[in-house]
Amino acid sequence: MTAPEPATAWAGARCIRCFVSGRVQGVSFRASAAQEAQQLGITGYARNLPDGRVEVLACGDANALERFKAWLHRGPSAAEVAAVACETQDYRPLSGFATR
Repeated sequence: MTAPEPATAWAGARCIRCFVSGRVQGVSFRASAAQEAQQLGITGYARNLPDGRVEVLACGDANALERFKAWLHRGPSAAEVAAVACETQDYRPLSGFATR
């Protein structure tokens, strides 16, 4: 299966910034998020925060972002997601999905 093309500045493209809390560090959450994002054609990044949360910026079309947001609520099998708080942001063109 070929991954969808990354989003460009079309009308349906947007970004979301999410903060994921729970047992989300040290369980391959960022790497798994990157893999999921790439399969959905989403660009952005995932990074650990000092307070134990993971911050995720994801940009793409609305349908892909909804699927990605649903994945964030589950995470990889070793994670225990307690909460996901997201806010919509204006679209910005990014290249790939990075782990920081």
